[in-house]
Amino acid sequence: MSNGPTIQSVDRALKILDMLSTRKEGYGVTELSVKLPLNKTSVYRMLSTMVQHGLVEQDPETERYKMGYKVLEWSSRLLESIDLRTEAKPYLRELEQLTNEVIHLVIYNRGEVVYIEKLEGNETLRMHSKVGNRAPMHCTGVGKVILAHLPAAEAANIIERYRLVAHTRYTITDKDALHEHLQTVRDQGYALDLQENEVGINCIAAPIFDHTGKVISALSISGPAMRMTNERLETLRETIIETGKKISRRLGYQTTR
Repeated sequence: MSNGPTIQSVDRALKILDMLSTRKEGYGVTELSVKLPLNKTSVYRMLSTMVQHGLVEQDPETERYKMGYKVLEWSSRLLESIDLRTEAKPYLRELEQLTNEVIHLVIYNRGEVVYIEKLEGNETLRMHSKVGNRAPMHCTGVGKVILAHLPAAEAANIIERYRLVAHTRYTITDKDALHEHLQTVRDQGYALDLQENEVGINCIAAPIFDHTGKVISALSISGPAMRMTNERLETLRETIIETGKKISRRLGYQTTR
């Protein structure tokens, strides 16, 4: 938090708004003045001013004050202006610096994933992925982790429509086996691609959710199987899950943990 100069009246008004956000039925003037604590007359004047601007509303029956729809309007404008790639980039760079491996960011689009960011890391690795390329969902870590968090009917439709084409001998090509696998992915919060899309390449991926709680994207760490061993993948598990949560929070998603 900045320690720079503040305008006292603005600071107090923001404290009032923050307090109002904690209770949907709102607060009375006296209760607010005690809780903050602030002078009752000052609280009333600030509330009245914010009512005029739509930031606060007063219930005509209870006379309590609560958040106004203007705040929601501002929130909507902010959410619409958020750019996934821009918001995610700092966190992707952190992963790159931490792991020295290839970092991917993808979006879900029409039954496939589309790569929208790729950081190369410091280790030499040849992969087919490239920004703008599309990839199947059933055999990539990013694809599976999105597939696992889509509505069941939508996921089933994708599996049926795109079929489970074998990209390597490790690709899951049985529908029942894939559905069971996706349940595990959903429960654990991350997905592994163990040479299922490219021979010799392992990766670990986590989902990214938007402000509505809908899965829209995923990120992954990829590397050669000789480096991305089971032991190393286990050490990266919490890191990539937490990174996914951080990016989701930047998009307005309210995580429960």
